[in-house]
Amino acid sequence: MKISVIHGANLNLLGERESSNYGSLTLTQIEKLLCRRFPEIIFDFFQSNIEGEIVEKIQSLRNGEGHLIINPGGYAHTSVVIRDALELFKNFKVEVHLSHLAKREDFRQQLITASACDGYLSGFKELGYYAAVELIKESLNKGITDD
Repeated sequence: MKISVIHGANLNLLGERESSNYGSLTLTQIEKLLCRRFPEIIFDFFQSNIEGEIVEKIQSLRNGEGHLIINPGGYAHTSVVIRDALELFKNFKVEVHLSHLAKREDFRQQLITASACDGYLSGFKELGYYAAVELIKESLNKGITDD
């Protein structure tokens, strides 16, 4: 199984940002932990601070056989174009947020991109990525789709 993991804006600064919201691990550490925890999965990691690059990455994956985990960062609250690209991606996709969005500012309560995914996780820091992988695996085993 292949899972692409897309990280959005400012996630390249994990480990330097507020650890109470985002945890203390860097993006590289999270990626290495995912690979160690799920050695049977082929991961493709991508990070960009640029909205258009994220859109292009999603578009490049849309006809593949893999699945998607996306943490769009702040773009989750603002990006119609990332949402539209996610709509074109037909395989299983899960949105992950490290911080607990329900406990954050009002402007973080609206998630534009999450509705284009099969589900989303919020507030479990790096464990959200592990849970997303498990959800993808279990959903595929049970034949769950969005139909």
